[in-house]
Order: sequence, then structure tokens, then C-alpha cells
Amino acid sequence: MTQDDAAAPAQQAPRRQSLFRLPTPVKRVFDRFPLVTYEENELPLRSTVRDSGNVLHVFTTVEEARTGRPSYNPGCLRWQAYLRFAGIDFRTVASSNHASPSGILPFLMPAVASPTGQRQAIPSNKMKKWASTHGARSVREPSDMRYEAYMSLLENSIRKAWLYQLYLLPANATLVHKLYVAPCSSNPLVQSSISYNLRLAAETELAKSSYSGTIAEEEIFSGAEDAFAALNSLLGSAEWIFEVPSMLDAALFAYTHLILEEGMAWGDNKLGEMLGKHSALVVHRDRVLSDYF
Repeated sequence: MTQDDAAAPAQQAPRRQSLFRLPTPVKRVFDRFPLVTYEENELPLRSTVRDSGNVLHVFTTVEEARTGRPSYNPGCLRWQAYLRFAGIDFRTVASSNHASPSGILPFLMPAVASPTGQRQAIPSNKMKKWASTHGARSVREPSDMRYEAYMSLLENSIRKAWLYQLYLLPANATLVHKLYVAPCSSNPLVQSSISYNLRLAAETELAKSSYSGTIAEEEIFSGAEDAFAALNSLLGSAEWIFEVPSMLDAALFAYTHLILEEGMAWGDNKLGEMLGKHSALVVHRDRVLSDYF
């Protein structure tokens, strides 16, 4: 085709309609108001490599993150405690599941050696391995055969009671709103949806873990009472459950601290009433809080 062909459109073969061609009315809008591409916004200062230290993203408030206080989420708090046991220096920032590469908190942004270094987020399922090579102290999981059995008590019996108390007891609806609903949105409709989904998720998990598929409050709290009694008996007057600090101690502290923490402002704290009867667990919680936070 020569340049002259451009001056004779009537002689050209008909053009095929493109699937991606804008309809005429829409095209007129973009002709009048063309799209403008702006430069990308800089990442928040807390997420950039300029903060060269270790940063643990957890559920917390801005003020408590600034002072390094324990997270109000047991899943996050166990890793705060574990990293402290390992002698790893880090700071916490308030975050959400949406900010996590894996969709779950916590995650760690490790320190970089230089301002131009690249960070790679470390999800919780890889944090223990990372800590084993970066910690000032070794945190080894005990070889005692009872370890898994007692960890199961925490992750089943006590966790179920925690879910029931926090999400299903009406008296604690205000606490759930403060911790997990209000920080997400100020829109009443959105807040109502979040509250409903949180409760539904707790009900679903509790029903699945029940042999009958039903949620029995008395059975759930009875299981937690038995678990507390067993852990209290095992701990006795020892400083740690199995002589040295382990993930079991971190997971235990994550629940006992939040159950006993007055700042949580529980509306109904049945677990706190139970836990208060087991002095060894209370002493363990107080010692970890004092020594590591």
C-alpha cells in the first residue's frame, strides 16, 4: 500500500469491527476526558526498605504497635512470644489479612542489609524455620512424646472455647466490634456484614469439630476446663512446660494473657473464671509478660 491509498478510503477493503473497539458514545466521553496515567504512589514508610529492621505485621492498634504490646489475636501473639523467646529484635505494625501475601496474619518482613535490599515476606508457616537461623537463642521443640498431646489441648479444646466466648456470647459482641469490625469500616451496613460473617465462621468451625455437628456450650467450656487443669498439673512450679521455652509456651501464653488481660474488657469471661483457679498457668502468663513484653 502506498501513501496515496490513505487518501482514498472508499477504495479500501471494509475494516473488520474490533472486539475491543469502544462504542461511539463511550468513545466520545474518553475523547473529551482522556485517561491520564499518574506515577505510582510510594509505599507507606512502614513498608519500605528504609525501615531496615524486622517488622512483624499483626492484629493490633497503632498505639500498642508503637509500644510493642501483645497483639489481641492469639494467632499473632503466639508468634510475637516465640520470636521474643528466640531473641529476635523486631517491631510490630498494625495490619490486616488483606495486607498479608498469604491472606493470613501474622507475616514478617525481615531486616535488610542495605537500603537497596529487597524484602521477602515470611508467612507464619515459615517463620519457625527463619527464626532457627536468625535468632540469638535456639528455641527447640521438646522431644517429649507428650508435647503434641498438650499442644492439641490448646489448639482444640481451648481454641474452641475461645471462639465460642469471643464470637458467640452476646455479651462480647461489643469487644468483637472494637477489635475486628470497627477497624475495617465505618459503614453500618459493612459492619453488620462483617459481624455476621465472623459469627458464621465461628459457628461453622465449632460445628465441624463436634461429633454431633451441634454446638454445645457446656461441653465446650467443660473441655477447656479439663485442658487448663491438665496443663496446670504438667507445668507445676516449673518455669517452662518442658524445661525450655517452646512454641507450646508461646501458644499457651497467647491464650492465657488475652483471657486474663483487663484491657480486653470482656463482657462475659467464663474462661477467665476457670483460668484464675489454676495458679501455675497464671504465674506462667505473668512471667512471660514481664520478661518478654
